[in-house]
Amino acid sequence: MMTEQQVEDTAQRLFEAERDRRQIGLLSLDFPRATMDDAYRVQAALVKRKAASGLTVKGWKIGLTSKAMQSALGIDIPDSGILFDDMFFEDGGTVPAGRFIQPRIEAEIAFVMKAPLAGPDVSIDDVLDATDHITPALEILDTRIERMNKETGKIRTFFDTISDNAANAGIVVGGRSAGPREADLRWVGAIVSRNGEVEETGLGAGVLDHPAKGIVWLANRLHQYGMQIDAGQLVLSGSFIRPVECRHGDRFVSDFGPFGAIRIAFA
Repeated sequence: MMTEQQVEDTAQRLFEAERDRRQIGLLSLDFPRATMDDAYRVQAALVKRKAASGLTVKGWKIGLTSKAMQSALGIDIPDSGILFDDMFFEDGGTVPAGRFIQPRIEAEIAFVMKAPLAGPDVSIDDVLDATDHITPALEILDTRIERMNKETGKIRTFFDTISDNAANAGIVVGGRSAGPREADLRWVGAIVSRNGEVEETGLGAGVLDHPAKGIVWLANRLHQYGMQIDAGQLVLSGSFIRPVECRHGDRFVSDFGPFGAIRIAFA
């Protein structure tokens, strides 16, 4: 287990890296024996610093919901992070140049909660009952930690990703919102295009077989720490496409069919 001083020092490094728009080395090389609990301790210390800087918590992000991504990081469960108010971009807007380090984009279904959701025995029906509406969303990922160490060839582990607030960076919400039971969420999908060319497609079933399952996992995990998902919060349920790199000048359209489309550009 990491010491409290190590946790605080690591969180400060991440906070400064995001502030200065630069990457630091792999934390997993510095702490090869670190556990998942250590990772969430670092994340909590980072979140505390971000809140102290004046940011407001707006919800949660669930990541690593695909088997491929879990396998790459050596785990068999999702991860989670905190959404802040400065992460939200307008549909059709432009991300300023230099805002992020190595941004990538994913398509997801966002759940907006009308009631609190607390474990330990949350079910899919509980999630749907507590949801006011669902809406299409694009998540912008970024990493304040290098993806791969050039000297060793080692790639990020769960410790790096979770500590770095689950690679949270931005979110775009748009299209048409709907009731949580208005459609079979397993069949809600998107066609994601970059500069007019289709890059990725996917369906909600790609997220643990049902997008609400990630929220079930999150609510039950938070119970272990005396926490819950609050009414009014937005929860990103997990991506059903592979991350797409975002370059200067790129324009993205994510077509959710009957649920509309979302657009975002990168200066």
